[in-house]
Amino acid sequence: MPLDRSARESHFPAIEKRYGQPMTYWFATMRKLQEKKYPEQMAFLQENFGFSRAHANALIMYSKGSLSSKRFTTMTQFLTTVDPIQAKTIRAIFRTIKRKYPTLEIVIAWNKPMLKSGDRYVFGVATTRSYLLIAPWDARVIRQAKKELAGYHVNKKTIKVPSDWEIDEKLLFKLISLTLRAKSKN
Repeated sequence: MPLDRSARESHFPAIEKRYGQPMTYWFATMRKLQEKKYPEQMAFLQENFGFSRAHANALIMYSKGSLSSKRFTTMTQFLTTVDPIQAKTIRAIFRTIKRKYPTLEIVIAWNKPMLKSGDRYVFGVATTRSYLLIAPWDARVIRQAKKELAGYHVNKKTIKVPSDWEIDEKLLFKLISLTLRAKSKN
C-alpha cells in the first residue's frame, strides 16, 4: 500500500533519521511547548534543532491533533468553505473547461481544486478574501498567453481574477490548450 503523503506521520521516519532522536523524544519536546503559539513552536524547532519548515509543521500539527494535511476530498467540500460568489465562479470555471475538455479530472490537491490529465496537473484555482487566482500548471504558459492576459494582473505562476469573474472562455481554453501541449512535450 502506498504511503499517504498527506498524513503527518509520513514525515516521522525522516524526522528520526535527520534529527537523530526517536519520535518519543520529539513528542516529549512538544509537550513542553504546548502552551506556546504555533510560530513560537516553529521557531523553537528550527532554531534549536535545525528542523525544516515541513518537518516542524508536521510535528507541531500532529501534536495538536491534526493527523493529515488534507482538509477536503471533494470539490463540494471545498466550495462549502469559500464565499458563495467565489464558489459560483469556481463552478463556472470548471464547468466551462470540462465542457471542452471532458477527459480532464477534477481533483483536490494542496486543498485546492485542480484539473488533471492522467497523472499530471493542468490547472488550478485558489481563493483569497477578495479575488481568485487561476493557474495553468506550467509557468511558461503564462508567458505564451501574454497577449490574451493583457488587462489581467499576472504573477509569476498565477492570474488574478475577480471573485465574480465573468468567465473568459477564450482565455481558459488557451491556457488549457497550451498547458496540455507543454505536458505532451515533457
